[in-house]
Amino acid sequence: MKISHTEIYRFSIPMIPFVIATGTMDFAQNVLIRIHTDTGIYGVGECSAFPMIVGETQETCLAMAKVFAKILIGKDPLDIPERMNDLMGYAHNGTIKSAFDMALFDISAKNAEQPLYQFLGGQNRIVETDMTIGIDAPETMANTALKYQEQGCNILKIKLGKNIKDDIERVKQIRQAVGENMKIRLDANQGWSFDDALFGLGKLAEYNIEFCEQPMRTWYDDQLPELNLNSPVKIMADESCYNHHDARRLINSKSCEYLNIKFSKSGGILEAQKIHEIALQTGTKCMIGSMLESRIATSANLHFALSSPNVVFFDLDTCLLGHLLDPAIGGVTYNGYLLEVPETPGIGADADPEFLKTCERFIV
Repeated sequence: MKISHTEIYRFSIPMIPFVIATGTMDFAQNVLIRIHTDTGIYGVGECSAFPMIVGETQETCLAMAKVFAKILIGKDPLDIPERMNDLMGYAHNGTIKSAFDMALFDISAKNAEQPLYQFLGGQNRIVETDMTIGIDAPETMANTALKYQEQGCNILKIKLGKNIKDDIERVKQIRQAVGENMKIRLDANQGWSFDDALFGLGKLAEYNIEFCEQPMRTWYDDQLPELNLNSPVKIMADESCYNHHDARRLINSKSCEYLNIKFSKSGGILEAQKIHEIALQTGTKCMIGSMLESRIATSANLHFALSSPNVVFFDLDTCLLGHLLDPAIGGVTYNGYLLEVPETPGIGADADPEFLKTCERFIV
């Protein structure tokens, strides 16, 4: 089997503006690729550029996709480590690399006639995602939390990272609105200083917080061990953990309790497996997270998680966060906040042909 060509699509998804500590996104800056082979099998991959986090935009992803597609022509798509090694000569660009990685795994699982989770050695099951609330006025966030609770949501993820006193008020009003039974997770997206994080987490602990993601900028990683030691709220590393070297460093330095794995950071499934392996060896629990992907990449995320026993937290709510349309067919299904992947070979998802007609396309 050889790679013949790659289709590259500007896969923009309109959405309700989403606000975090580092900026606002008013559409999903996604790119879709299809890697075609000489056997007729093709693989689908999707990535979601979130420039405030990974430094990549839709434009940079499209530009690098054309470069990567040329590199892969005529090569064996089933040798995923070698194909991804072909792309590693280009530093960074983990977001668009993840789309190629995903498409290669889709091809391999389809060739094996297995759902991706099975190809990766996992077992299918239903999982429950949290639901994220973007930064807004405290009373607005509390009303949103109450709405999600009424819709059957059991786990909230609260975006923080602006003014620490306002952030404490946000969590206070949300907890008062939803009562004590809902799980609440926090994500400061690097928005606090060390002093603010230490003060804020001390105050926020009374609201029964499951954990807090990435309280400080990554350039303060040297202070994470001290924060982790003194915080009454458990710390999860997100932007501080891109690859398995980061994971080893964070775990060995006792910088956090948990790790957040995202394909847009790791460059895809292959590196995500390496992060998970280090976490598994040390008993460090992980979350599978995402940016603003459609159900295509969300399906791949869940397939990976189903084969990764130390992934116990699920943040796969991107399709529920404000996408104004669904550009996918097949793939993961949502029953409220419960997710399940299909038993079809590969990822089991593809782009809606009608939506693709509206997307700019490149063939390499």
